[in-house]
Amino acid sequence: MKNFKPIWLMVCTLALACAPSSKDEQTAENEETSIFRHQPLVTHMYTADPSAHVFEGKIYIYPSHDIETGATSDDMGGHFDMKDYHVFSMDEPGAAVKDHGPVLKLEDIPWASRQLWAPDAAHKEGKYYLYFPAKDQDDIFRIGVAVADNPAGPFKAQPNPIKGSYSMDPAVFQDDDGSNYLYFGGIWGGQLQWFEDGELVAGRKGPTDGIPAPDQAALMPKVAKLTADMLEMAEKPKDALIVDEQGNPILSGDNQRRFFEGAWVHKYNEQYYLSYSTGDTHNIAYAIGDNPYGPFVHKGNVLLPVQGWTNHHSIVEFEGKWYLFYHDTELSGETHLRNIKMAELQYNPDGTIQTINPMK
Repeated sequence: MKNFKPIWLMVCTLALACAPSSKDEQTAENEETSIFRHQPLVTHMYTADPSAHVFEGKIYIYPSHDIETGATSDDMGGHFDMKDYHVFSMDEPGAAVKDHGPVLKLEDIPWASRQLWAPDAAHKEGKYYLYFPAKDQDDIFRIGVAVADNPAGPFKAQPNPIKGSYSMDPAVFQDDDGSNYLYFGGIWGGQLQWFEDGELVAGRKGPTDGIPAPDQAALMPKVAKLTADMLEMAEKPKDALIVDEQGNPILSGDNQRRFFEGAWVHKYNEQYYLSYSTGDTHNIAYAIGDNPYGPFVHKGNVLLPVQGWTNHHSIVEFEGKWYLFYHDTELSGETHLRNIKMAELQYNPDGTIQTINPMK
């Protein structure tokens, strides 16, 4: 695969290679010239939307797989035309990252037509579950699930999508009592704005069709408890309500704080943290609640904007430390050809999160 580094970075690298310095000095100089605070975890292919989990004592990462297909670029994300999923693992932070190869392909999903976007994974009673969005034969996003006997797959897709599912960006949170909750949704290309009360509204086809007025409550991510077999929703999806400090829903016109896509939930000190992308303002924001359904009170940003239009993240604990996984476009400079990264995450004494700046 060609390595589409920005021209300025290629020039800097060539100049450093010609300089009469030791290897250690050259490495230090390269790091000083980089504008990026964290290094790509995977460089032999393009990866994005990293969902990280600790399974069997290792960190497993379930990203989407960016490729160049020639698909037309549009406001609905048509150029994000991914066709399979790979699984990656590392023994610990900083260790070598292992590519377990393709674990699920588009042609092996009976109901799907295109666009394998951001997935997530879960574990229960010896089985591993991969949750993924794809467009059905009517070009509407649904959420599917595939099952494996180990965290590295391969995964076998169920013959049909999850009943009642729609939109994209599935994420599964397992609470301390063993209950599992599915979060999902994304506006614009994610089609969440096309649905009301779980039903597709006729005539909505554009990225803003169905978006509330700026002074109205924003569209919220959806949440539903999963069935015991992890294959269906046990209840009708509800809004995971995001509110301000006064308890008022975040408004549709509040682009710095409103939900756009990429919901993720983790638990810290008995509090539930809902984090998500603000989309066109490029933050990873977060809000805190007392239960998996919310409401969640907006507190600030986990991550400031990266290079590239999109961002999508996950947060996981490993051996007493917390880590943020995210993506940017350092390797390619192209919006749809991304690379995954990680950074250590720190909490303040009051439970708020210290904002991470991905750029130097």
